[in-house]
Amino acid sequence: MRTIKTPIIPIHQQFATRANKPHAIDKKAICIYAATGFFLGEDSFYKNKQVLQPGMEYQLDNDKQLIDQKPYFKWHYTPRNISFQTALDEFTDLFESIVKEQSGNKKVILPLSGGLDSRSQAVALHHIKADVESYSYSFAGGFKEHKISEEIATACGFPFKKFIIPPNYLWQDIEDLAKINNCYSEFTHPRQMAVLHEFKKMNGEFSLGHWGDVLFDRGLSVKDEDTPELTLLLKKIIKKGGLELANQLWNQWNLDGEFEAYLKTIVQTLLNQIDIEHKGAKIRAFKSLYWAPRWTSINLSIFEAAHPIQLPYYDNRMCEFICTIPEEYLADRKLQIAYIKQRNPKVARVMWQDNKPYNLFNYRKNKSPQNLPYRIKNKLIREIQGKLGKKYIQRNWELQFLGEENDKQLTSYLFQKEFMEFIGEQTVTDIYDKFKTKDAVFYSHAVSMLLTLSVWYKHKNSPLEAMC
Repeated sequence: MRTIKTPIIPIHQQFATRANKPHAIDKKAICIYAATGFFLGEDSFYKNKQVLQPGMEYQLDNDKQLIDQKPYFKWHYTPRNISFQTALDEFTDLFESIVKEQSGNKKVILPLSGGLDSRSQAVALHHIKADVESYSYSFAGGFKEHKISEEIATACGFPFKKFIIPPNYLWQDIEDLAKINNCYSEFTHPRQMAVLHEFKKMNGEFSLGHWGDVLFDRGLSVKDEDTPELTLLLKKIIKKGGLELANQLWNQWNLDGEFEAYLKTIVQTLLNQIDIEHKGAKIRAFKSLYWAPRWTSINLSIFEAAHPIQLPYYDNRMCEFICTIPEEYLADRKLQIAYIKQRNPKVARVMWQDNKPYNLFNYRKNKSPQNLPYRIKNKLIREIQGKLGKKYIQRNWELQFLGEENDKQLTSYLFQKEFMEFIGEQTVTDIYDKFKTKDAVFYSHAVSMLLTLSVWYKHKNSPLEAMC
């Protein structure tokens, strides 16, 4: 017998075997995957393979069949009657303690962005005097995010490297990526795959800021406070074009009922298991239970392919802390902003990418008419680039799907005979044609999911643990 205690936010998927289910493809689960970009709950590609859930203690036999299970942690909202300053002091102590424990005496590799999560890590690592090597990347032809990151690194005295994500990198790396993430995430999101070979030249362990933006922000926006929870979550998790693809797959496979009704039932069932009245805290809990481990965590394996990883925001203690902090202190990134401003004002004065060109001291000016000069200038630059034939790149799929060479590679995967027989030739043709002729932005997710499923289907007979 084997005992497994899963973290509150798991980094890795772990599987158990359902003895009463056949080793057959779970087409209903794949429809949800197509719509959202991640599997929900215990679902996997196969009916007899369940994914162990967060915050649970499992007993498995030698065949990985489930004997017993019980939760040791449940998300809750129990806000304490404390001042904001007390909450800030507690966060400071906890966050820096976790960062210090995780980094130890090891060299740290810190990915920096223009946001707040990695910036908070930079401040903490600088304060504890860790040995840090930092880097960032930008899209070729896109916003130069690495320039903001370099300013943060300079403010902390960290060595810094910049990487430019080139077009077409996916096709030479796609088979390796499939082996790394087991096809549990679509292939156009993990831009770090383009520089994996550079990662391997570095020394140390990655300190990653994933999930800080969910834990330390509003569970839902003010305008959504009166929106039913189910409606709100479906709006958040269903990707553009995803519902159309899922409906086509559902009909192609002649599955019972209607896909949307099935999806609503699944999401509502998962929501009902979260015993929290506060809507914002409940949405945050849902995301942490089902979105973080089944989407965000999947591509952490790319970093692990180069070096071990550390995740301060994934720490169990951080999750437990969040459950006790009043929502108003978490809203609008208040705690992180106050932490950075208090601990390292120099870093706080670096531009905040979400509020360009403002920083953490003056970001509230990011509204009309104060921000009009910057917006006008930025628009003019893009228009000039367009007239010069230089497309402004904002999303990774634009580097991988657009252009003649990309199209040749893409169609070689989408229009494989065996895959089209499985997925439906009409489905593949319809989604691809709409991407090419109707709305590339809207259908980019659907095309990316078809590509991912194509590679998975090609390898579906490989050992499950190695390629599933």
